[in-house]
Amino acid sequence: MPLLPARARRAPAALLVPVRGLLEARVPWARDRALDHAVERERHLVPFLLAKDALLAATPPPHAVPLHSLPSTIPFPFRPLRFLRLYPSAFALSPHPIEVSPTPRLSALHAAEAQVVDATRPDAADRLLRLLMLAPSRALPLRLVARLRLDLGLAPDFQRSLLPNYPDYFALSPDGTLLELVCYRKDLAVSAMQSYAQRTGGYKVGDAVAFPLSFPRGFELDKKVRKWLDEWQRLPYISPYEDGSHLAPRSDITEKRTVAVLHEVLSLTVGKKMEKEVLVKLGEALRLPPGFRKVVARHPGIFYMSHKLRMQTVVLRESYRRHMLVDKHPMMGIRYQYLHLMHMGKEEVGKGKGKDRKSSRGEQMIGEEFGAEGEDGDNEEDYDDEVDGDELDEEDMEAGVASEDEESDDDIDEDTGKQIAH
Repeated sequence: MPLLPARARRAPAALLVPVRGLLEARVPWARDRALDHAVERERHLVPFLLAKDALLAATPPPHAVPLHSLPSTIPFPFRPLRFLRLYPSAFALSPHPIEVSPTPRLSALHAAEAQVVDATRPDAADRLLRLLMLAPSRALPLRLVARLRLDLGLAPDFQRSLLPNYPDYFALSPDGTLLELVCYRKDLAVSAMQSYAQRTGGYKVGDAVAFPLSFPRGFELDKKVRKWLDEWQRLPYISPYEDGSHLAPRSDITEKRTVAVLHEVLSLTVGKKMEKEVLVKLGEALRLPPGFRKVVARHPGIFYMSHKLRMQTVVLRESYRRHMLVDKHPMMGIRYQYLHLMHMGKEEVGKGKGKDRKSSRGEQMIGEEFGAEGEDGDNEEDYDDEVDGDELDEEDMEAGVASEDEESDDDIDEDTGKQIAH
């Protein structure tokens, strides 16, 4: 067999990989009740936090705010007045004219959050810097970064409280529309997967690092797909911080780098998950190759697509043990305390309407779920994939994390996910 020319022998291994393979696979979607629960228990958390910030982010915060002056950008799931009434433990309403003010409980929790934000500011700056380092242009639209604020655990006023404190990291474009990278830090250009490989046996550039895989109970891959996946896992790992422009388009190696980028993006979030719509916009800003939207669906062992809450949420599987985060960022501890406060208010609303459904049991299980200090309590509960939806919903509602809010207009068919997944 003739030897290849010297130049061909030195060509990057990525260019010698067959172009087609896993890209042709059709992988079915399967529901994961535990990860659906992780998504669903945060129902209404985003509008709650944004409404809270509108009341308390100002210095000093106003005593009360007219209802009509709340920002129109808050994505209330229904009328603002109806939404705020769901949470009397957090929002106090006064009539004629209708004004909203924070309760002492909410103000105290906001103050505790501010302390956590201050303590984690260096970490937040590093994660935001890494995100900019992933972008080939070393810049991202400031509007997109603002939309990622809660995912990244940034303060409401991060443009004033974070960016100016790190002039060696960040700069705004002359027109103020872009957040630009000032200094590329090689010591931070280590992905979560590279750190994982170093902990589990060492890593050097070009190694074939395999992504951790897990599947819902009873889920099985087709044998041909499984064979492709095993071969794909043995391909070289291309760091998301490395230039991938030399890789062959629509190839398995390009797919592996795309997975690496999405994996790293989700690893940089405090909740290890992100709304798919936002992830797609970020992927476009990071100039991922065409068709990257389908990558998540082709790798259900790495990512889970939840269809709860009338949206698609991409969850990083390895970061969860059942419905609980393995490594919890301090900001998530605070958010679980906000969830606890929200469900305390829903208990009070239920009692006021004569709809007390095992409220004492609900408070007990809220404590088990979020803990006295807002921590996730590990009650070793298993999520049986064979249990039907009604049984699970009842368990969730007793735990104070109702899968469908009684007061909400957004009831959905659980089968909707399967219909839109393909």
